[in-house]
Amino acid sequence: MTLRQRLAFRYTLIVAACLLLLAGLAYHEFVTEPRVRKEMGVLEASGSAWGEYAEVFFHGMIPVVLGCGWWLMRKTLAPIDALARGVEHLHAGNLRDPLPRSFNGDEVDRLTEVFNAMTARLDQSFQQMRQFTLHASHELKTPITAMRLHLETEFNVWGTLAPNHRRLIDVQLHELQRLTRIVDGLTLLTKADAGLVTLEKKPVRLGQLVRESFDDTVVLAEAHDVRATLAGCEDLVVPGDANRLRQALLNLTDNAVKYNRAGGTVRMALRKAEDAAEIEITNTGDGISPELQPHVFERFVRGRDALSKAGDGCGLGLTIVQWIVQAHGGAIQISSDATGKTTAAVRLPLA
Repeated sequence: MTLRQRLAFRYTLIVAACLLLLAGLAYHEFVTEPRVRKEMGVLEASGSAWGEYAEVFFHGMIPVVLGCGWWLMRKTLAPIDALARGVEHLHAGNLRDPLPRSFNGDEVDRLTEVFNAMTARLDQSFQQMRQFTLHASHELKTPITAMRLHLETEFNVWGTLAPNHRRLIDVQLHELQRLTRIVDGLTLLTKADAGLVTLEKKPVRLGQLVRESFDDTVVLAEAHDVRATLAGCEDLVVPGDANRLRQALLNLTDNAVKYNRAGGTVRMALRKAEDAAEIEITNTGDGISPELQPHVFERFVRGRDALSKAGDGCGLGLTIVQWIVQAHGGAIQISSDATGKTTAAVRLPLA
């Protein structure tokens, strides 16, 4: 129960008690006393009736005054309710939008001013972090590219290298490729947070996109002794960016194959669900632990299964997928059951 509701409830109890007392007073003044005087044969003094009316009217004003006080209290507490609603809807993307102020100089107005100053500092900190990430990613690309080119040249040109030397270069190339993916992922997410990534809004034949992704999944699955199946694929059209949607599907199917077991399956399906297109990708791996499931879309979050089975991951794939889906006005949910079956469900609004 909110503060306003508690105050309103207590005021209601007080007003109800005052009304009961007023009703008892009126009954005593206009019913009980006249009957007693009549029984005793006592005449009512001249003008006393008007005094009784005035007394009842005076006491009757008590509930009115309390009711006005209740209304004034609600009006006084309204800025607190507005402040709470404004703070509740704050997130990293709207920190620049100030909370509404009354400018009357009271405690609530000063508190709102403090909140606005705090959110301004937070927004400045987020901007500095984004700029640092963008600059760092940009500066890292050049040396990483140079190192990869040198290693690839040495790996390809010098055929007389010893096997252990070639194996060492191969490991270094693999790690550089992983570092490149991390830098590219951070750059993309940072630009997306800053609103610097523009997505196309063209009709996309999602059925064709899913079938192409399924063909790629079959090739990936064969190398891991996993069987891929397409349970259903309706011809649906969604507005969006085909390249980004293809990237999201590739990340999801790649995870479904990598985090699977030998002899397992990857099941894909596309169907219409009310006014949305729903894509389901299910794998039969070890599943995601219940404590990790609420955090799977956070950056650099990886479970023990991911660390042991797919050491080349970086923990940014699902974050990028969530951004792509939400940027298309959709939603994504990943869940695991007790058997270890993990399902990624993506809903996208139809054209």
